[in-house]
Amino acid sequence: MKGEELIKNEISTLRHHIRIVLAVFLAFLVGAAVVMASTLPNSWYQNRLAKATHTNAAGMATVSPIGYVSNEKAKKAFDDMKDSVVTVQNLQKSASLSEGADAFDNQNKKSEANDYETASEGSGVVVDINKDSVDIVTNAHVIQNSASIQVIDANGDKVTAKVIRADQSQDLALIRVQSTAFKKAATFANSDNVKTGQSVMALGSPLGAAYQSTMTKGIVSSAKRSLTAAETNNRKVTVIQTDAAINQGNSGGALINESGQVVGIASSKITASAQNTNVEGMGFAIPSNQVLAFIGR
Repeated sequence: MKGEELIKNEISTLRHHIRIVLAVFLAFLVGAAVVMASTLPNSWYQNRLAKATHTNAAGMATVSPIGYVSNEKAKKAFDDMKDSVVTVQNLQKSASLSEGADAFDNQNKKSEANDYETASEGSGVVVDINKDSVDIVTNAHVIQNSASIQVIDANGDKVTAKVIRADQSQDLALIRVQSTAFKKAATFANSDNVKTGQSVMALGSPLGAAYQSTMTKGIVSSAKRSLTAAETNNRKVTVIQTDAAINQGNSGGALINESGQVVGIASSKITASAQNTNVEGMGFAIPSNQVLAFIGR
């Protein structure tokens, strides 16, 4: 009897050990399945991991639903347009430059071999490439009072340009260079299709050639903003308003959509209100349809 009882105890102990082993093995399998599932795209863990906690201006913790947003569209738009946007230099004889020029003008004056100096710098957009010449659109105020005009392409090569036509009332000018170095003209979108809130990028040479091919990103703040004659010192106009950074030197450059198409030509910005309040993110561009009409398309 004692032998039978001993055997029963051993069997009971063995069964207990087997249950423990099975429980541990089952837990291992469940844990492995959870870990594997969490590495799959769009899993609950990956979605949770994508959330980023940050602090807003009020100091309260908020949760962003997306950890990373791809800028591939902006990068492609830049790659498509970078060779179609140039620096335009307004050259004047030294004696014609104002002695009272501000610090910005002074730092951008560069002596040229022909005794001209760079009085100011802006940007331009290649609109037409012919067999041995290239047409570029820019702002009329960029080339105003110039003794000569020089264009610098994306590779840093310089070439002299001549004025084909200019309209101060529209603040547009068409210039031409004799060159075979330019390989790509810009593509223009229909500015009537521009919508408030859509993403746009400003591409040009803020502060001049030293910052050529600079791109800033923002949105269309107003697809059709009316500016009075008093605001433009010219005439009443309808422009595209954007918060993409537009700085001195961006004038004549491109405002493009995410497809790399020109929706406007950057022309001006507001830096202070009538009450001398500092203003940020209020730039303006001439709609592409108006630009196309000016160049005869």
